[in-house]
Amino acid sequence: MLVDFMEYDFLRNTLFTGIIIGLIAPLLGSFIVVRRLSLLADALSHVTLAGIAFGLLLEKKFALMISPLYSGMVFSVVGSILIEKLRGVYKAYQELAIPIILSGGVGLSVIFISVADGFNTDLFNYLFGSVSAVSKSDFYAIAWIAIFIIIMIVLFFKELFNLSFDEEHATISGLHAKAIHLLFIVLTALVIAVSMRIVGVLLVSALMTLPVAASMRFAKGFKQMVFLSVVFGEIAVMIGLITGYYLSIPPGGTIVMVAIALLLISIVAKRYRSKAV
Repeated sequence: MLVDFMEYDFLRNTLFTGIIIGLIAPLLGSFIVVRRLSLLADALSHVTLAGIAFGLLLEKKFALMISPLYSGMVFSVVGSILIEKLRGVYKAYQELAIPIILSGGVGLSVIFISVADGFNTDLFNYLFGSVSAVSKSDFYAIAWIAIFIIIMIVLFFKELFNLSFDEEHATISGLHAKAIHLLFIVLTALVIAVSMRIVGVLLVSALMTLPVAASMRFAKGFKQMVFLSVVFGEIAVMIGLITGYYLSIPPGGTIVMVAIALLLISIVAKRYRSKAV
């Protein structure tokens, strides 16, 4: 079934990009779930959509060839910084920052799409993913960004771990909580931006949370949860990509449905395992 993916360049780019995304999305998603910030991914995905729409608007109205990958990435990173700033403004109600930015992302998306009098199928591909949307230049950009994300997580794993489980104690211990949280939220923005080609901006948050939810049914520690999350994420991406290609449907939907199936299987398996014991 992978013969076509290895034979054609555009499918090979998609396959390798999918493998990368199947790694980094659940990897960072583990920290998101533990910190109870699942809606953060949704907010940044809508801001990314605004960036994509803006890039497509510039191309359609002003013939400025700016890749939506980069415009979406810029909007996503700026949105993540604004969320961090708003968390500082509403210290007693920090969760307010997420719906504020999410609403702003949706509003800007509507405005940009309206001004451009709509778009062609390009926007649909960014919304729900595509098996043919990843160019070689996109793949290289995504690969370098993924390497940066992985390096940052490895270097600051201890700090991210401490901040995720006990922010107050981490701060008292001398951890620069504000700087680490800013790094964390920027990394989240980058993951969402690079994942949109395969999964789509409206579905990427599912890939960051569903494999983690499935792994939590079996994991006995955080590191094991991270490992199982990546395994489930890779399975979902591979099966979703192949199924989407042969059924001629957007891969984002199939990836999410596979992830949901894995979650349901994990819930049932855990229940039967508990009864057996």
